[in-house]
Amino acid sequence: MSRSRPTVLYVSDLAYPAKGRRYCDEDIHLTSQLRHHFDLAITHPENAVDLMAAFDTVVVRNSGPVLGYQAAHEAFKEQAKAANQRVYNPLTGKGDMAGKQYLVDLTAEGFPVIPTTGAADLDRLPEAPEYAVKPKAGADSHGLEFVKAEDLESTLAGKAGEDLLVQPKIDFRYEVSFYFVDHDFQYALHAPDPAKRWELTHYAPSGEDLEFASQFVRWNDLDHGVQRVDACRTRDGGLLLVELEDLNPYLSLDRTTEEVRKNFVDAMTNSIRSSLT
Repeated sequence: MSRSRPTVLYVSDLAYPAKGRRYCDEDIHLTSQLRHHFDLAITHPENAVDLMAAFDTVVVRNSGPVLGYQAAHEAFKEQAKAANQRVYNPLTGKGDMAGKQYLVDLTAEGFPVIPTTGAADLDRLPEAPEYAVKPKAGADSHGLEFVKAEDLESTLAGKAGEDLLVQPKIDFRYEVSFYFVDHDFQYALHAPDPAKRWELTHYAPSGEDLEFASQFVRWNDLDHGVQRVDACRTRDGGLLLVELEDLNPYLSLDRTTEEVRKNFVDAMTNSIRSSLT
């Protein structure tokens, strides 16, 4: 491997069966472009801990929910921190990278998020006919269950000992995602049909929309990295945060234009280079 250029270990589970998406296609496209700027190799997340020392940085991309390889992920984080290994995104993310506790914290701090509490604090939630119950460490809808209000307490009692989050089920008009490199907005996509989350189309955000999304990127305070801010448009027209994905956000680049894809790759390339200085 040539040392004339920075070396990148690109982490992806190319075979991960994502619902409604093809992770491998996105990573094939990204690596085909990034290789023009870096000496790059691709590895499965379970192999990253054994290989990363030979590379200048580790770029974690579509590696799937860490629940599928929890022990390997914990070993990767521990060794990366011990060795001061550069990781992109940095391992200091406060969003999904650290679990779902941030939704509880942001609720308590008054941010515009779907109201979220732990199972012991249901009195802090607004009344609703139905609630979402999900594991705090979940991802990609893993373990998500919708429960009628009258069944909520008995359902939680049956899950005693599990680390759970509870939210009122929101009747929203559509979901919208905002994509950032570092603190810079790149593009937005939305799902007009709430039942078809990954059938995304172009979305032209207003200034108010961008300020909504940017506040969570500022709150997360990552020096470098790719982030996706997922929100829902409520019936009264407001936006509420659904998720701040800062570990391995799927980017839906296939739903954008060639120009947007090129600009995104350029921004990501510059960001990775900057993170190495």
